[in-house]
Amino acid sequence: MSTAAERRRELGGFLRARRAHLDPTAVGLPPAGPRRRGGLRREEVATLSGVSATWYTWLEQGRDIQPSRQVLDALARTLRLSPAERSYVLSLAGYAPLPAEAEPAGRAVPGHLRRLLDALDGCPAYAIAPDWTITGWNTAYAALYPNVATVDPGERNLLWLVFTDPYVRDLLPDWETTSRRFLAEFRAEAGPRLGDLARSPIIQRLLATSEVFHAAWRDHHIEGFTSRERRFHHPTAGVLRYEQHRLALADQPDLHVVIYTPAAGPPRPE
Repeated sequence: MSTAAERRRELGGFLRARRAHLDPTAVGLPPAGPRRRGGLRREEVATLSGVSATWYTWLEQGRDIQPSRQVLDALARTLRLSPAERSYVLSLAGYAPLPAEAEPAGRAVPGHLRRLLDALDGCPAYAIAPDWTITGWNTAYAALYPNVATVDPGERNLLWLVFTDPYVRDLLPDWETTSRRFLAEFRAEAGPRLGDLARSPIIQRLLATSEVFHAAWRDHHIEGFTSRERRFHHPTAGVLRYEQHRLALADQPDLHVVIYTPAAGPPRPE
C-alpha cells in the first residue's frame, strides 16, 4: 500500500499541474500577460478557495497536513476539476475507500472468466489486472492485435504495449490522443495505490524508455473511463469501428473486462 507521504506528494504534484494548466480567465482573473506565466499563482488559488497562501503552499509541497473535505471541494471548484479528478483528489486525501489489494498480475485467469471471454464470439475482449497487465483475451482480440499471444508475458501490459509496440501505434489512427487518455484513466483508477503501481518494473521502464510516456506521466492528467467509439486501422481488415465497454466482475473486483462491440455491422478481422 502506498504510504501517506507518497499520497501527499502525489496530491501536491497533481494540484501544481492543474494550477499550471488553468487559464486565469476561467476563474475571472485577467489573462496572462508578458510578466507572468500561464496558469494561476498559488496565492490566487488560495484566495479563491478561502485558505491561506502559506497553508496551500504546504499542501502542494506534500507536508503532513490534513485538508478537510470542504477545503478539497473548494479547491476542486477553483481548479475546475472534473468529477474524476475531484474523486482522485479526495481518494489521495483519504476520503474514499481504499481499493482492494492487487493480486499478482501473472495469476491464471479464473475459468468462468475464460468462458465469458470465449462466449463473446466476434467481439474482441480482454481482461486486465490493476496494473493493466492483460491477463486473458479471446480469439477476436487476438485477431485484432495478434502480438498479444506472442509478446513476452512480462511485457503483456496495456500501457507498455500502447506506448512501445509499433503495431499498436499503427493500429490506432488517434494514437497521440488515445495513449495519453489511457494513462489518464490508469492514474484515475490507481488513486491511493499509485505509489505502488508507479514502482512496478513496467512503469519504471516506460519512464526510462518512452519520452512521450514520461511527459504524459508528469502532466498528472486524470480522466474517468467512459464507454465510447474506438477506431482501428487493421492491416488486412481496414478501418474497424467498435464501441468500447468495460465491466467489473462482482467476485473478481481487481479484474476488469474490456469489450469491443461492433459500432456498425459485423466488422472484425479474420
